[in-house]
Amino acid sequence: MTYADRWLLPDGVEEILPAEAKAIDSLRRHLLDLYSTWGYDMVIPPLLEYTDSLLIGLGRDVDLLTFKVTDQLSGRTLGIRADITPQTARMDAHSFKRTGANRLCYAGHVVHTRPKNPLATRTPIQAGLEFYGEPGIAADIEVVSLLLESLKVAGLSRQHIDLGHVGIYRAIATDAGLSKAQEDAFFELLQRKATTEIRSWVAANIVDANKALLFLALPSLAGDKQVLAKARELFSLVPAASAAVDQLAQVAQVIEQRYPSAELYFDLGELRGYHYLTGLVFAAFAPGYGNPIASGGRYDHIGEVFGRARPATGFAVDITAISKLGLLQKGQVTAIAVVETADPLQWQTVQTLRLQGERVMAVSVNADLAELGCDRQLVLRDGSYQVVAC
Repeated sequence: MTYADRWLLPDGVEEILPAEAKAIDSLRRHLLDLYSTWGYDMVIPPLLEYTDSLLIGLGRDVDLLTFKVTDQLSGRTLGIRADITPQTARMDAHSFKRTGANRLCYAGHVVHTRPKNPLATRTPIQAGLEFYGEPGIAADIEVVSLLLESLKVAGLSRQHIDLGHVGIYRAIATDAGLSKAQEDAFFELLQRKATTEIRSWVAANIVDANKALLFLALPSLAGDKQVLAKARELFSLVPAASAAVDQLAQVAQVIEQRYPSAELYFDLGELRGYHYLTGLVFAAFAPGYGNPIASGGRYDHIGEVFGRARPATGFAVDITAISKLGLLQKGQVTAIAVVETADPLQWQTVQTLRLQGERVMAVSVNADLAELGCDRQLVLRDGSYQVVAC
């Protein structure tokens, strides 16, 4: 590496400068304050821990996203977190004695071995929450409601959420008697919406014509709530799939009542997080940004790996992605300049201003005040210190 290259950062790793940092931190604090008003307790999980607990429960995708290092004290493998959800599941299982509902929230960096998409950073800042101990749809409704509240706090005038349910695909796959290999193969085709390949796969793998129809219909079951009526008719002979559609409809009905301006889009072929999510799945999108700015869902089995199976649902908001949308206020931070002296009155005045929330900066006589962001200065006039414009 040459001297000129030493300041360069790795691809996908970025620094955040003062104006954006202040805006991001302001959003972080507002989100955590919002979650607190709904009864969520903040936790601060460690940045790294043993991969034995960090990677279990979330499948191969998170494993591939996780940086791994060797602990010099124990010789065991540590992982730098790529997702905070398994950490909160461990905390719920072992750090709390609550047998009922447990609401946790967090905010912090995660680190990815590669970007999740071409526009993403490898070091995003996330804020999110997890609701443990409540198996009913009341928890799903609360979490989706809080996601919409989060989007409002972030400044999105239009809230757009995609809703799905992984239980639908699981039910028809079980009903059709698919093997694990067949289930994974169709899952991969469905994620790509590879319609032609899906038709070929169904013809080769599903003998029963009525069951084949369900698999062929999945990619097209997307749109407004009319999709749910169509799905009820299609899945009438698969009770578990019908129940999942009904659950989705119940959640959507309450959300529409609470947030009539929210745009709800249903995609019953959306299987994001399929390998560990168990029920409702959802993602939030913003105009002009093709990837989700928040996502979540129900993941009832993740606690089993920690010896305490607990129902769970939650979401994470990508604060870094939101900052790229240009919605956060990144106004210039101004300050009051003061050339310090030994005068105790000056010191008392400066401290009073700081207690009032003012930014007061000690400068030299010849300092470039504009470069420092100082638009005012503290001067001695008529025996008292006064703040005047530069």
